[in-house]
Amino acid sequence: MEVAANCSLRVKRPLLDPRFEGYKLSFEPLPCYQLELDAAVAEVKLRDDQYTLEHMHAFGMYNYLHCDSWYQDSVYYIDNLGRVMNLTVMLDTALGKPREVFRLPTDLTACDNRLCASVHFTSSTWVTLSDGTGRLYLIGTGERGNSASEKWEIMFNEELGNPFIIIHSISLMNAEEHSVTTLLLRIEKEELDMKGSGFYVSLEWVTISKKNKDTNKYEIIKHDTLRGKSVPHYAAIEPDGKGLMIVSYKSFTFVLTGQDLEENKNETMSEKIKEPLYYWQQTEDDLTVTVRLPEGSSKEDIQVQFLPEHINIVLKGQRFLEGNLYSSIDQESSTWIIKENNSLEIFLTKKNEGLTWPELVVGDKQGEFIRDSAQCAAIAERLMHLTSEELNPNPDKEKPPCNAQELEECDIFFEESSSLCRFDGSTLKTTHVVNLGSNQYLFSVIVDPKEMPCFCLRHDVDALLWQPHSSKQEDMWEHIATFNALGYVQASKRDKKFFACAPNYSYAALCECLRRVFIYRQPTPMSTVLYNRKEGRQVGQVAKQQVASLETNDPILGFQATNERLFVLTTKNLFLIKVNTEN
Repeated sequence: MEVAANCSLRVKRPLLDPRFEGYKLSFEPLPCYQLELDAAVAEVKLRDDQYTLEHMHAFGMYNYLHCDSWYQDSVYYIDNLGRVMNLTVMLDTALGKPREVFRLPTDLTACDNRLCASVHFTSSTWVTLSDGTGRLYLIGTGERGNSASEKWEIMFNEELGNPFIIIHSISLMNAEEHSVTTLLLRIEKEELDMKGSGFYVSLEWVTISKKNKDTNKYEIIKHDTLRGKSVPHYAAIEPDGKGLMIVSYKSFTFVLTGQDLEENKNETMSEKIKEPLYYWQQTEDDLTVTVRLPEGSSKEDIQVQFLPEHINIVLKGQRFLEGNLYSSIDQESSTWIIKENNSLEIFLTKKNEGLTWPELVVGDKQGEFIRDSAQCAAIAERLMHLTSEELNPNPDKEKPPCNAQELEECDIFFEESSSLCRFDGSTLKTTHVVNLGSNQYLFSVIVDPKEMPCFCLRHDVDALLWQPHSSKQEDMWEHIATFNALGYVQASKRDKKFFACAPNYSYAALCECLRRVFIYRQPTPMSTVLYNRKEGRQVGQVAKQQVASLETNDPILGFQATNERLFVLTTKNLFLIKVNTEN
């Protein structure tokens, strides 16, 4: 059985700034433009039966504003009339009204258990769309940036069961065969679950393909399902369609059916039946290795060779165990005997007395270590000072335990740590795992639409942006940008709803549930001379923080950032905040 590789994220030290002094509040005005919508946004509020935290994460905090990363400053939303509305900004001072580009053929209000309609921009000419009732649409749009060639036309639509939202999609072209792979999310009831909330999260990996180039008919050719207990923070399909990456608190596994299920059952059974090849114990002075011999074995069938740092065991002419020992032994004092219960017992004398061996043979996983109860008690006693039934009962004593009361609120993370997993599309198994520990997930952003979306994690006080590269097996996640101290700053924003950054990393922004938007810019050179009061040295760069307050009392439903602008969507208005001026 293949085991997933445990990986880690490699931070690029040159992208960190240990001398960063914090953000300076700037009162420079931010140009803000407001557009009134013809019809309200098609907001779907949570029902009484959608009461779990997972429902809130997936649907209650849904971003109703969608950014077309293939075309600059182009955003979309879906209104109450079932229209897909687009606003493409060329000039801030000459803003037009949002225009209708497509109308859903079904009446959204007719479905009682519908979810929010969702859209994903698969490529420059393809879009995947869900109406929130359980129907998936594949739409050919033509070149969306060109009004002459843009025409939204349904190429595929099919009912796929319970309502879902679209998480991600990609377009593939292999040997003139066009296909679209998409990732759908559902939260479904599990009647047999008596311990938890009674719900599970389903991720469906669906591939739609046009097999015959002479016809325009598309059909589903692949449909795999993953199950988990938490809504993923991040889930994206690799550009070649061969893998999938997920960041989540709780792990996901593929739901196997038919032949795959039978093969997996046989493999699991064989793993359970397989016993360790040998058992070993140790004291401070020596080690004892026990091997169960085949029936009818005699002394002549056994050859044991001791070297100071090597062991070789041969049974009936077959190599049984050979390799380098973890540490040196005294080969003259080491010996072996055959016990009455038809087992071989090998005694090894340690050269370095008192050294605890973590393994017998370097790199060998076929044996099982049996720990003595007296050893366990001694280890527990040595670690006793790290634990306590009371919260720091005596802080003045030597080696006091950790006092959680000394932590600031923004330093406290969830008890469960997230993990980043990569799944193989053909074997449906996990190939790479990164334990993110306390590296809190913050947001995702598309830097290059031809690559996977980037994800941003908190590392200490900073926020680090990571670009996945599925083609680079040795360095699959690249650290591409840093937002100094942003991990610490955002933790103090209790009412934050959406988080984003510019694709060129020039700023990061977050918005609260109502009115306020916070912008954090990268450090830029000063035009005037400024000195640090404490150290008396000249400050060369300053990172600015700006705050925009929207003239509305409606809750914020959508939030998107481009290199030049921030787009903020409320129920009845679309706001544009001019953040940067491109040179």
